[in-house]
Amino acid sequence: MAAPEHSTGPAHEIGTYWRQLVRNWAAGRNLHIVTDTDSVSLQCDIEETGRLLTVRFMTTKRLLVAFVTDGNFLRHDQLAVAAAASNAWNTEQLNPMLSVWDVRGPRPCLAGVCDLPLTCRIAQADFDALASDWVERARQMFTRCHQVFQL
Repeated sequence: MAAPEHSTGPAHEIGTYWRQLVRNWAAGRNLHIVTDTDSVSLQCDIEETGRLLTVRFMTTKRLLVAFVTDGNFLRHDQLAVAAAASNAWNTEQLNPMLSVWDVRGPRPCLAGVCDLPLTCRIAQADFDALASDWVERARQMFTRCHQVFQL
């Protein structure tokens, strides 16, 4: 007997269908995507800050990762404030997502990260809701960093 379908449609294994799930989600929101061999990227407006949010979906050996940034590179004198902003957001949300990336590199930035195991199964509608939630939380996160912490 086949497993019952979820009420939102058939479930797809993330590891096999992640690109199609991302493409379908983006198409449903009229978001332009850029695909390369390792990732699928898209951009959304953060109206409150006048910046663009870039979301890059990619995989590791075990995870689908959504890497999110607002394209704002941090000066070295902003790193401590950015770390404090990340810590405050993660503590308040009870779901770590924000961190300072490339701290020792020439262009550190704030970045959010969300992930799913490649072995999980998810219906398109459920993926759509999850990806939309990730982007909405990222918008709130970067808006707060901009408005409260001047980052």
